Amino acid sequence: METATPSLLELQCAMRASLVVHDDRGISAHVVDAGMSPAERLDVYRSTFASVLTKALHLSYPAVHRLVGAEFFDGAARIFIEAHPPKSACLDDYGEKFADFLSDFEPAASLAYLPEVTRLEWAVNRVLHAPDVEPLDPRRLAALAEAERERVSFVPHPSAGLLRVDHPADLIWRAVLEEDDDALAAIDPGAGPAWLLVQRLATGVEVRRMGESAWRITAALFAGRPLAAALDEAPDTEASALLADHLAAGRFIDFSLNETSA
Repeated sequence: METATPSLLELQCAMRASLVVHDDRGISAHVVDAGMSPAERLDVYRSTFASVLTKALHLSYPAVHRLVGAEFFDGAARIFIEAHPPKSACLDDYGEKFADFLSDFEPAASLAYLPEVTRLEWAVNRVLHAPDVEPLDPRRLAALAEAERERVSFVPHPSAGLLRVDHPADLIWRAVLEEDDDALAAIDPGAGPAWLLVQRLATGVEVRRMGESAWRITAALFAGRPLAAALDEAPDTEASALLADHLAAGRFIDFSLNETSA
């Protein structure tokens, strides 16, 4: 009986099974034998697949790569790639779960700060590749009545993000990328916590420390909580100055009015 020709989707699924779980049964019959056996040719594809994804992780996590060294990083990357194959064709989107993976990776257990440096690098990667969106015009907010302003829920700019860390991940990250061995040696890995703002500027990505109260208000605003409720997160903070700074820096792109301010 003649075998039916597989559809493009079936071929793609079979190729994915070969690349990800090393199951060649569905694809080997459709690989041209031209100087190499199907098994040998698929091995080449698998090697290229792993190499490309490892390179993508290098680009997203340069400080982590330097901290642990190429051999350790590439070994961890191979295991990560097998456990977490890409779900998108965009390589900039690959590696989001790398920090969680390293948290449970036994060979990295002695580096308690490593997962947080990894999370910071992912936050940097996200804001670096975030789309350019026109920031909110503060005059729109100024046109509201005072009672309406309390009900405002902001939409954060995609090029700004927040991160709380228990270790000085920002200091470690900066010292490693600047290749400042003296600064790195002077860092107490147990010093923390820290509340970080990660934002893209015209000159590049900035990682800035915030006070805890200001960070909590900002986190509430970024989460879409009404302005009045967000300010309740830390009522002692100079909220007007904080909000003015966010608006001047373009950290919001829009807002809506909630039914209540709670």
